[in-house]
Amino acid sequence: MGVEPENTLRSFVRAERAGLDAVELDLHLSRDGALVVMHDAEVDRTTDGSGPVAGLTLAELRRLDAGRGERVPVFEEVLDAVACPVQAEIKDVAAARALAEVVRRRGLTGRVEVSSFHDEAVAETARLLPGARTVLIASRWGGDIAERALAAGAATLALNIRRLTLETVERARAAELGIIGWVVNTAEHWALVRAFGLDGATTDLPPAGASPG
Repeated sequence: MGVEPENTLRSFVRAERAGLDAVELDLHLSRDGALVVMHDAEVDRTTDGSGPVAGLTLAELRRLDAGRGERVPVFEEVLDAVACPVQAEIKDVAAARALAEVVRRRGLTGRVEVSSFHDEAVAETARLLPGARTVLIASRWGGDIAERALAAGAATLALNIRRLTLETVERARAAELGIIGWVVNTAEHWALVRAFGLDGATTDLPPAGASPG
């Protein structure tokens, strides 16, 4: 979120209060297997620490400042801090398995949508959580993107708004896939969301945007 430290409890609460339909977050596994909320594979950009998330224990990650005194949260803290739906982006198959365990244990299949750039992580989620809403993310893609999504068991595509074309939207619709644009932070990109009739959009700047409808 562009107005608060990213991937912190503070940012998710602010997003919910701004009236967004859902919050999107990114998940990695710590060295000791905790499902922590962080975009990058390394902590350097968003905290006062350094090194890979996978190389640090949860206790070590919790000692880092993620901005304005915020700690690096674990996934379940976010679920407890906000009541809105959550789109959780997973970075690999191992994180998919850890996420599936949390979702099953807490009965959150209807609240948590799972997304990934990795076809195999989406497929593993679909296998472990039958009926879960799954999203295949892509920044660059070929003409087979709809077929890839279907093969992975995804119900929705999340595509880079800067490269999105009407042809791709039409292919997704023909395959009965939902379609989301990211990252939508400008008036021009919001106009594209509406012109293409997308099902949703991911934004860093909630005050600048609203529902795509």
